[in-house]
Amino acid sequence: MLPLLSHQQTLEPVYLAYLDALEQSEYSGDIDKRYSARLVQATDNSVYQFLPQAVLYPKNQQDIQIALTLAATDAFRSVTFSARGGGTGTNGQSLTHGLILDVSRYMNRVLEVNAEQGWVRVEAGVVKDALNDVLRPHGFFFSPDLSTSNRATIGGMINTDASGAGSLVYGKTSDHVLALRSVLIDGSVLDTHPLDAGLLCNPDNVSDNPLGQKLISAVAAVCREKRTQIENQFPKLNRFLTGYDLKHVWNDSLTQFDLSRILTGSEGTLAVITEAKLNLTPLPTERAMVNIKYDSFQSALRHAPSLVAARATVVETVDSKVLNLAREDIVWHSVSDLIQEVPGKVIDGLNMVEFAGDTVEVEQKLASLEAVLTEQISKGECGVLGYQVTQDKPSIEKIYGMRKKAVGLLGATKGRRKPIAFAEDTAVPPEKLADYIMEFRAVLDGHNLQYGMFGHVDAGVLHVRPALDMCDVEDEKLLRVISDQVAALTLKYGGLMWGEHGKGVRGEYGPSVFGDELYGVLQDIKGLFDPDNRLNPGKLVAPKHTGALYYDIDSAKRGKFDRQIPIEVRDAFPDVMNCNGNGLCFNYSSYSPMCPSFKVTGDRVQSPKGRAGLMREWLRLLEAEGVDVNSLAKAKPLGLLQRVQNTLNAQRDYDYSHEVMESLKGCLACKACSGQCPVKVDVPKFRAQFFNIYYQRYLRPAKDYLVAGIEDSLPLMAAAPRLTNFAAQNPLSQWVIKKAIGYVDAPALSVPTLKQRLDGHASRGYDLAALQAIPEEARSQFVLVVQDPFNSFYDSGLVLRFIQLIEKLGLKPVLLPYKPNGKPTHIKGFLDKFAKTAQSSADFLNQVHKLGMPMVGIDPALVLCYRDEYREVLGANRGNFEVKLANEWLLNVIKDLPAKAAQGKQYTWFSHCTESTAKPNTANEWTKIFAHFGAKLTAVNLGCCGMAGTYGHEAENLERSKALFEMSWQQTLAKIEQPQVLVSGYSCRTQVKRFAGYKPKHPLEALLELANI
Repeated sequence: MLPLLSHQQTLEPVYLAYLDALEQSEYSGDIDKRYSARLVQATDNSVYQFLPQAVLYPKNQQDIQIALTLAATDAFRSVTFSARGGGTGTNGQSLTHGLILDVSRYMNRVLEVNAEQGWVRVEAGVVKDALNDVLRPHGFFFSPDLSTSNRATIGGMINTDASGAGSLVYGKTSDHVLALRSVLIDGSVLDTHPLDAGLLCNPDNVSDNPLGQKLISAVAAVCREKRTQIENQFPKLNRFLTGYDLKHVWNDSLTQFDLSRILTGSEGTLAVITEAKLNLTPLPTERAMVNIKYDSFQSALRHAPSLVAARATVVETVDSKVLNLAREDIVWHSVSDLIQEVPGKVIDGLNMVEFAGDTVEVEQKLASLEAVLTEQISKGECGVLGYQVTQDKPSIEKIYGMRKKAVGLLGATKGRRKPIAFAEDTAVPPEKLADYIMEFRAVLDGHNLQYGMFGHVDAGVLHVRPALDMCDVEDEKLLRVISDQVAALTLKYGGLMWGEHGKGVRGEYGPSVFGDELYGVLQDIKGLFDPDNRLNPGKLVAPKHTGALYYDIDSAKRGKFDRQIPIEVRDAFPDVMNCNGNGLCFNYSSYSPMCPSFKVTGDRVQSPKGRAGLMREWLRLLEAEGVDVNSLAKAKPLGLLQRVQNTLNAQRDYDYSHEVMESLKGCLACKACSGQCPVKVDVPKFRAQFFNIYYQRYLRPAKDYLVAGIEDSLPLMAAAPRLTNFAAQNPLSQWVIKKAIGYVDAPALSVPTLKQRLDGHASRGYDLAALQAIPEEARSQFVLVVQDPFNSFYDSGLVLRFIQLIEKLGLKPVLLPYKPNGKPTHIKGFLDKFAKTAQSSADFLNQVHKLGMPMVGIDPALVLCYRDEYREVLGANRGNFEVKLANEWLLNVIKDLPAKAAQGKQYTWFSHCTESTAKPNTANEWTKIFAHFGAKLTAVNLGCCGMAGTYGHEAENLERSKALFEMSWQQTLAKIEQPQVLVSGYSCRTQVKRFAGYKPKHPLEALLELANI
């Protein structure tokens, strides 16, 4: 039986008192004490897990001032804080056992753009790519790049002095900071910007903040006094190290001082940055990329210096492991034509070289490099196998998209050992990189580890992720050994262990890099800003006399908790365990299909990463209670009376399962995560597993039974469609259904029905024996139409027109008998019923499959269910039947048909989330098909429409469903004439009809019109 689960992680009394006092203050932001919210913020993109006391979401700078001012009182001086943005840190940068200050939810505005002077003023929580969306129409961009740019915040970039591709040209974040506004530990506000040295003589000239005056004077003095030691000790690198930039607070001539350079890279240990003024880079007028292919990764590394010498803007590299993982991912369809194989050769390394600037300059550099590469290939030099050039900006962005996904792709490695981040951002002088990497590889090979490599060879930064199993105690010990070896190796080559992603828990290596004297200066600076060590304590340095750093390489890791889950349970929930925290599901763009529930709520609990984390804790707590989850999954529900009682007591009795349910029921089951996530985390899959177990203890809502039974009841309702519609569509019935069941806007059954529309038609009257009697050579002329519940019963006209299209193409349609697909039952977690339905349908479709006639389905979600959920649940019992999507089938059909002349018709195709993520080439297929019919089809990239099967029909989801529609669909539809809009998903067409007021056509209907011209 599923027991009540308690986590035992109650708030410490001082934090509880502090939060109560904060609630009574003028603080206007959110205070989240839920265990689920704390768990989601306990991890980032690293191997560490620190459970915070609570999460604060300030709405503005004043909220942060109020929070820190309150904490400055004697009663709360033990309360600690850590500012957090996108949560993309790879070494626990923002993790804490204190309070999280998450600025990403509300403090994400672009405050001012000054195109004339080339700067922008932003709040700390704005996402980097979102900022560039605002800047692009002005002809500028914020140029420091990073692979997590679609979810990383500017505040996070400033705190880690982030940089990435093209840093030799574009620099680091600190190179673009003109001014900062921060809240200090006492709650006061400090503005920092460059100051002439002469102003420092009078504190009143530098700041009106007394604490700020003290900080500026003290830091200016000590950095000037220690200038020689700083110059001699600091590594000579393009990248800088976080914590703290003593070297650049003064300019080279010592005429200008800027405290912002200390704050940049301080990882939230000195102040909470709330605003930044940033300088901007003009968008280049011309871009060109050369993808150079090599016989080995070593060849790619050794060739890189000559590419830098060719004055490239960017030189990025990936090894064969990353390339091979990309080939297995959704991203590969977009770049395969740009990175073609070299006949007879194996590509084991790739350098991506970009030139950006004015047209003449780019063309000259490109021509020069092409000439050199062509000669090297002809002579067999440098391991160069071939190269490809593209000057198409969208194609260049696709290449970068593949490279940016490399971090997540490594997490998709098969086996228990996964490439992980802990020594992945080392930096050495670029001319030493190849030799350094050979030694690095020797270290890893000495431990018999697999690893992937990629990075910025132009800057001497290479990301190396060794594969370890953090559930294995011995592998956790090995992480410490390798960290120590890599730290020593980087020093040997004059480099840094943390060259790009911040230091985080690696502060223990600071003294060996800075030396005792300068490390003491860093401690003094920390003591000036934060004497009680309350801002992100335990990271970078601690004030003198406060003891050792709280955190180090050996601090608590996620694996400590995960290994408490038995291996057989981990294997039963692979999607839950495989989530590596890369956070791609936090993609800011409303035009991305990835996780609509997170986009519409802004709550990380409502995200794939959040849900996977909550499920891991659920599995751990069940094991702690001695419950075998795999046996529980097969158990029968409690008796009705017991479930009623448990449900009635749910408000009284805490049960962690309720927090998991609250997260999972917000999922739309669109399956975008299973395609878009680099490690293919399939939330709907483990959501169904959880529902199946949860409802053994508690009552299911009535709407679940309605949804699960819809496929079985539709044939009965369609026997009297007008009567059914009258009974269900009148205002009184709709009110009763909404109040009693929680269901709204249910569609009406088709009148006439499909049976009536096809009365007497040759496609009806399925007869297996008659079909088996058809000679083999004639079977290719037949097309078997697989029915789905939604189109057959709610949009029968579409099925009719599909049959007419098949006939128009000279083929013979056969309408197969209606068989429930089972997807609605799977979505609601009726797994036993789904398995029976799936097996029944699979047996029937396998029998028909033997005819050798193509089987085609109309609705993408239902067709893809045959491929995914059927295979997952049935395994080998699924059989080998294949149901094609209409576009897949048509793509083969048109090969034997003459193309029609251009007819001047234009259409815009809107895809279904499941379709566009599971079959990313679908848009290209439809475009090719329409071109063959003489029409132009344009595909638009959009987020979720908000319907997602029955999600949008559930009353509790109505407002979110509408908000999602408004995010991207509504404004895009408004720009297109209604007859040109084509929508392939039934649920999407229903949503358009509901909120846009008209029913769009399916692509098949447009093709029939074109075929009849």
